[in-house]
Amino acid sequence: SIASLQIQNTEQQNNHLSLFARFSRLPNTRTPVLQCAISMAPLSVTLASRFNNILFDFKPRLLHIEQIRRGVRRGILVNYSEITNLSTRSLLLRRGLTMDSTQKVTLGVIAAYAVVIALLWNLPYVRWSLWPFKMLVIAFHEFGHAITACCTGGRVKSISLDPREGGVTHMQGGISAITLPAGYLGSSIIGALLIFCGFNIVASKIASIVLGVCFLLTLWWARRDWLTILTIMLAVGLLIACWFIAHAEALRFVVLFIGVMSALYSVWDICDDLILRKVNSSDSSVFAQKYGGSSQCWGVIWAVISVLFMAAGIIAGIAAFPQSFSQQEDDSKHFIPTR
Repeated sequence: SIASLQIQNTEQQNNHLSLFARFSRLPNTRTPVLQCAISMAPLSVTLASRFNNILFDFKPRLLHIEQIRRGVRRGILVNYSEITNLSTRSLLLRRGLTMDSTQKVTLGVIAAYAVVIALLWNLPYVRWSLWPFKMLVIAFHEFGHAITACCTGGRVKSISLDPREGGVTHMQGGISAITLPAGYLGSSIIGALLIFCGFNIVASKIASIVLGVCFLLTLWWARRDWLTILTIMLAVGLLIACWFIAHAEALRFVVLFIGVMSALYSVWDICDDLILRKVNSSDSSVFAQKYGGSSQCWGVIWAVISVLFMAAGIIAGIAAFPQSFSQQEDDSKHFIPTR
């Protein structure tokens, strides 16, 4: 096909040259300008023909280059997907869920905390020891209501906290289908994040700074009696003291304690409200009145979701922080070092 096109170009060139030759013999073309143009015409036709031949010669090369480019691109895409899969597999292998001794100790501490907090939550004469932490967890619960109310077009009128009776958030507007479960689920998410941070000393340092600020903020909304103020200040003092114990290694276990308590707050509070005391003004009771179903059913659903959040925090902590105690201490020495 290319050879036939070249033959056609040669024939067109000969036709153009013969046409210019006949045109040059006409009587009206004897002026110097026309004679110059006519004399240059064969050269221009020859150059145009050669340019066309060059293009025809270069076209298959362009097609070949385009085929090569497509093949290279296809190979890059295939290899990139294979490389991505291999890197993902290697990352999962490096950060797999195989636990070392440090992580096993952390899991044992989490399990012990769950049992101890469940006992202290219900024993009458020792439950006051949980007051500062319970105050903080109740604050997380009410913050969940308040944040979702603001995000759904509502307005927060007031927040009150009481370790004896719980907390109350007075809202106007908002979407109640979102704001009502946001208290339990919000505290569960915060608890899962704290458990995640509790697997590493440096992450626990960052979390403790946020916790200290939240402790002090609870005094703004909490019931201001001397016992509440004293217990909250003692909790803040405990966080500060743990910074100076073995390069803040003890801080991990305080953050884990608050994380477990916050993550399982919905479980204990739902059992307390719906099984032991039958409180009709709980979040699940109000939700059941508005959207149907039983308060026990909604409470169990929220409790299961909270446990799943906690499990996700544990799995993420195991995958993200495989360092041993000694490695974590070395890292802690370079991040706000204490002792």
